[in-house]
This record gives sequence, structure tokens and C-alpha cells, in this order.
Amino acid sequence: MKRNIKKVAVIGSGIMGSGIACHFANIGVEVLLLDIAPNELTEAEQKKGLTLESKAVRNRLVNDHLANALKSKPSPIYHPSFASRITTGNTTDDMSKIATADWIIEVVVERLDIKKIVFEQVDKYRKPGTLVTSNTSGIPIQFMSEGRSDDFQQHFCGTHFFNPARYLKLFEIIPGPKTSNEVLDFLNGYGEKFLGKTSVVAKDTPAFIGNRIGIFGIQSLFHQVKEMGLTVEEVDKLTGPVIGRPKSATFRTVDVVGLDTLVHVANGIYENCPNDEAHELFKLPEFVNKMMENKWLGSKTGQGFYKKEGKDILTLDLDTLEYRANKKASFATLELTKTIEKPIDRFKVLVTGKDKAGDFYRKNFASMFQYCSNRIPEITDAFYKIDDAMKAGFGWENGPFEIWDAIGVEKGIELMKAEGYQPASWITDMLASGNTSFYSIKDGATHFYSIINKKVEKIPGQDAFIILNNIRESKKIWNNSDSIITDLGDGIINLEFTSKMNSIGAGVLQGINKAIDIAEKDYNGLVIGNQGANFSVGANLGMIFMMAVEQEYDELNMAIKMFQDTMMRCRYSAIPVIAAPHGMTLGGGCELTMHADRAVAAAETYIGLVEFGVGVIPGGGGSKEMALRASDLFRKNDVELNVLQEYFLTVGMAKVATSAYEGFDTGVLQKGRDIVVVNKDRQIATAKQVALQMAEQGYTQPVRRKDIKVLGKQALGMFLVGTDQMEAGKYISEHDKKIANKLAYVMAGGDLSEATLVSEQYLLDLEREAFLSLTGERKSLERIQYMLTKGKPLRN
Repeated sequence: MKRNIKKVAVIGSGIMGSGIACHFANIGVEVLLLDIAPNELTEAEQKKGLTLESKAVRNRLVNDHLANALKSKPSPIYHPSFASRITTGNTTDDMSKIATADWIIEVVVERLDIKKIVFEQVDKYRKPGTLVTSNTSGIPIQFMSEGRSDDFQQHFCGTHFFNPARYLKLFEIIPGPKTSNEVLDFLNGYGEKFLGKTSVVAKDTPAFIGNRIGIFGIQSLFHQVKEMGLTVEEVDKLTGPVIGRPKSATFRTVDVVGLDTLVHVANGIYENCPNDEAHELFKLPEFVNKMMENKWLGSKTGQGFYKKEGKDILTLDLDTLEYRANKKASFATLELTKTIEKPIDRFKVLVTGKDKAGDFYRKNFASMFQYCSNRIPEITDAFYKIDDAMKAGFGWENGPFEIWDAIGVEKGIELMKAEGYQPASWITDMLASGNTSFYSIKDGATHFYSIINKKVEKIPGQDAFIILNNIRESKKIWNNSDSIITDLGDGIINLEFTSKMNSIGAGVLQGINKAIDIAEKDYNGLVIGNQGANFSVGANLGMIFMMAVEQEYDELNMAIKMFQDTMMRCRYSAIPVIAAPHGMTLGGGCELTMHADRAVAAAETYIGLVEFGVGVIPGGGGSKEMALRASDLFRKNDVELNVLQEYFLTVGMAKVATSAYEGFDTGVLQKGRDIVVVNKDRQIATAKQVALQMAEQGYTQPVRRKDIKVLGKQALGMFLVGTDQMEAGKYISEHDKKIANKLAYVMAGGDLSEATLVSEQYLLDLEREAFLSLTGERKSLERIQYMLTKGKPLRN
């Protein structure tokens, strides 16, 4: 039976419920969000003469919760207009409306008695065949559906979203005793394809997979801190980006999530897993109990392991439980990994360290390897699900078994034995059967050692994806130090940037030109995409700064012209060029996206022309392109200046869209041309399909534009008056005004006496000249230098 999800009912509108409702609205689903009706009036309601029967009062809780969620940062919604897809109500008056929902999700307080009352009501009103799921983070699924109808039980399971629902990719599906396989298969596919999640089917065990392993990791660090005499800063330094974990590392993450949340899950595991070999580890250390007493729960109470005082961030001393100034942490072992770009390649070095950091990693990985391998088959039958859960739910770049593979399975066992641990019997069996690693790559797909079948098998569900890591070596056509071209099959090739933060310098520009050369000669289309954290942070600022400081203006002019010509080549080539932006797509990365035939953008794309922040204007075709796009929107009898002004302000204010959908508002993405994919893992495969489709429909190289209407002095005059007023009102500095006036000159097409049709090349020449002149300004160079050294913009 084919299932369509057109409407979802979410019961419970707290942080998690509102977040889930917003994410369904993100993907275009109609949502009914319900919560209880209040039983007393607020002072404000009394003053207005409202009663407990007034609709505004009855829906107050749900409306307040949703309003708070929509105001929160980062936003739970891709675009403000998507919130209109959510209707609110209360569980007393509106429960009958769930009969129109295709999927009902319970997100009420974590108490079994309350959940059972909700499910009794749901069973009364739902239509047969409707999915019912609980977002519990640990209450056994089997207890919740007891006493419910057979149809309810067959269509019931746990669906555990991680908070925030928009951003964290893990979607745990936990079957109840009678859940049908059809329901599990549907949710598995829906989570991945529609919600953009990593779907992981887990067993009905305490805390499921993600939190069982994640909380073990945090609790073992809590105990290790005292044992090894480490500070909060030292642990966060050792468990952050250096090992491919989020910047918030351990203690800052606990502050953000809330210590009480962690304590709740840890207590649940301690109480419900008496036979767990690490049972005592889930007992809270004394400093955590003290922090709970003091209500030092993290960001929500203003202090936790860190505390902000004015501009200073103070750190909690775990011995004295007093806050002190932040101490910088450094370790010789970490210095050894500075030249190693990828975290996965650092682990081998980290476990050989001769200092406290080396000891820390050896102890940490030994206990993690032992704990994870012992959880099979208790929490899952396949170890790759543990890796998937940790990557998608906790933001780890590599899961425990991937790390173990990187260190070497035998070496991992050696570390475990040194700490007094023994490997699980299935690991010994795996090695005895001649398999020396957990994972292997074959025909572009990831394979794993199946513990049940005792042989290597393909991980299911990969066919919808193209995983660049799996084909990079076997399908490589060409590479240089900053880029690599691979064959995606079916006549489409991919260009991937490999420079630092995927910045665009000479090596990347050479790669783009080479990829177009190769595609025009032997292939049907080109995708420009990667699967790193970000698409591209923009042009190589360091190179621009060095040339400008040395006053090598001829070379700088050539470099900018090369950038512009390469962008134009993306637009004017004999094959379709598809950009696949995701994550940070800034400056030159945004210009590249704008010049491709089409963009297949991940929903989580943060895209914009940010050059103003470093004292210049977009110089790789971005300023020209914004003038062109404004011109394309001019309509007869419209006020053309207003259209141009919108585009001018987008560049002048360095606006960055916080999702691909916002990118349509700022004009850097275009409706009807560019498309959005929710699951980033599908992006390269989708971009390949778009390139194929364009090629098969008969792609012809476009003709260069000579019909761009620029407004000349009429627009320039208005912009100059505007920047004067902004400076007079102290909204912008004198240097901001200078940059804005340069941009105004380009986007107006110069000081032409009347509106004129010009070519793209005419605008590119103006753009390049303006960019060059700004690199000769001391204040612009100060901005570039500040960005390079401090990583944030300078206002001067």
C-alpha cells in the first residue's frame, strides 16, 4: 500500500513538539499542533475581560510555545512564510480533528501515565491505518501501546527526533511488539527522503542507540576528568574539532543541551540497565549533583560549566566549584596533527602521544570500543547503526567503529587490553574469519561485516546516494592539490574542491576550467559539488591580501579576471554545469552558484555575497550578476529604481540567507531554475540527474548577454544620496560609504546620462576596476587582515 503524508498532528507543543511541527511545515506538510487548555487566567487575560472559555485563552499555551519557537535562534523554520502551514488547537476542543491526520506524533511530558491517557484519546479519534508514534527519548515503547486496539498497535512505534529537529539528522525508529514491517519500512524511507534524516531502526532498549552511547561517552569523560586531573577547557580542547566533533565539544554541549536533560537520561540508564557492565559509570559524579542543587544547568539558567560575565567567559573549577578565568589548553600531541587535514587521519597519531593527551585518547577510545562492541546485539544487530546514530545525533564526523578502523582493529584491541578490557567475542570471530576491518568499499558502495551472517555485506539503502569518498580514487579522472574530477557515470562528471575550507584560489579555478574542458570533449554534463562541511567559504583571501600588500596590481588584476572568466565559463559552456551548494556558500562560492546553469541546493545552505565585510565588493561576477538579475525583473511602468535598490542592499548589507529557501528572497537563487533538496546525502545524485535531464533535453551553449538595462546617473544619484544620509546618521562609517559608492557605480552601469543596454563584459570590467581600487585602500586591507587573523569582520 502506498502511503501519502499530507497532514500531521503533533500533540505537545513544548520545545521539541514545536520544533517537530516546524520541520514538517518545512517540507510542505500541513500540521495540526495541539496542547492542553490552561486552567487559570493570566493577569493580562483578566484585564481584557477574557474567560477560560475564550478561544485565545484555550489556545494560549500552544500559541505561546509556537511563537517562542519561531523567534528562537537558530530558526526551526526554513522560511517565515512556512509557519502558515501550522494550525494550532487544544486537546479538549480539537482532539477530534486528528481524524484528518495521516500521522499522529505524541510529544508530551516524559511520563508513562500521561502518555497512556493521550493514546487512549488518540485511539478514540484516529482513523484506522493512521500512523501513531511517540517521540519518547527512553520510555519503553511496549508499555505505551498496552491495552490499545490491534490496528493502533500495528501502526504504532517510537520515532525519536533529536533537538533541534531541523538541524540534527538522527531519526530513531523503535518498533513496538506488534508494529508491522510495512510501517517500519515506510518510516525508514520517509525519514531519509522527505525529512532529510539519517533513519536508524533501533531496539526497544533504554535510551535506544544515540543517547545510550552518547551519554556513556559524556559520563565516562565526567569520571575521567577527576581521575586524570584535567580541566574543563582541556577536555573541550581534546574532544572538539581536532577529533571531528562539534566546536562545543563536551562541556559546552552539555551547557547548551541542559545538564538536567543529560542527568535525566543518565539516571534512566542507571535505573533500567542493572546488568550493563558500565553500570556504575552512569552514577552521577559529586560535582554534577552539586551543580543540579545549585541550578547551574547551562545556558537556560545563565551558568553551567561556563558562565558569561560581561564580555568574559568564566570556567567552572571542578575541584572548588568556583568560577575562574578561562585557561588556554595546549598539548604537544595535538601539535603533531596540525598538518593533517582530515580528522579520520589524525586518530593513528593521537593514540601514540607521549603526553597527557595521548593517555587521554588511549583510555577514552579503549573504553568506547569496548562499550560499543558489547552493545551488540543488545541495542542493534549491526554496528554501522551505532556509527550512523553518533554522526547524525551528536555531530561526530566519524562513528566509534570508523575510528577503530582508522586506528586499526588489532591496535584498538591492544589499547583495550592495556586498560584491562577484553574485545567482544564477535570481534574475535570477525578477525578469525580473515576480515581485518569493520568496513570496506566495493563498487562505490560501503560494505560492513555482518555479525548475524558472519560475512561482509553491502549496507542497505545506499542506492539513492552517490558517496564521493567511495569513488574518489577508483573513478578519478584528474586532480591537482586543490581539486579533483571524478566520473559519476552516465556521462556526468563531478568537480570537488579539496582546498582548505574549500576556498577558491588558482588551483580550484584551474580545476573548474579543466573539468569544463574534459566535459565538453568527452562527457554530457558537469556537477560542481562536495560532501565536506561547507560548499565554499569564498575566494582565497590570503592570496588577495599578499598581492595587494606587495602592490602587485597587474597580477591581482589578472587573478580577478581569471576568476571572472572562469565564472562566465560556467555559464557559457557547451555542457550543463550544475552547482550543489550546502552549508556555508559565501562570496566566491555564492558567485559560482549564481553562474551555474542551475543550482541543486541543500535546504541547509547559508548563502550570500559577504565581500563588504572584508572591505571590497563582489569581484568574481557577483556585482555584475546582481545588476543583471535586477534588470531581468524590470517591468513596463514599474519603478525600476526600487527593484535595483533591493539587489544593491542585498550586496551592501552582506545579507546571508539562513536556508536555501531564504536564498530565493535575496535573489542569489532563482525560482523555476534552482531546486532544493532536504537530504544533503542525496544532493550529488540529484544534481547528476538534473545535469542528465538538461543534456538529454538538448543543451545548447547560451549566447552572451548584451541586453542588460542599466539606469546610469538616475540610479547612481539616488544611491549616493542614500549613502550620504546613512553616514550622516552614523549608520555606516566613512569607509563603508566608500565601498557602497563603488558598488553603486558598478550596479548603475557607471555615470551614463540615460538608461542604456550594456553587455555582461562591460559590467565585469567596471566590477574589476572597483574591486582593484578598493584593494589599494588601507582600511580595506585592515579588514581583510582582521578576517584572516581573527575570523570575524572589522568595522573601521
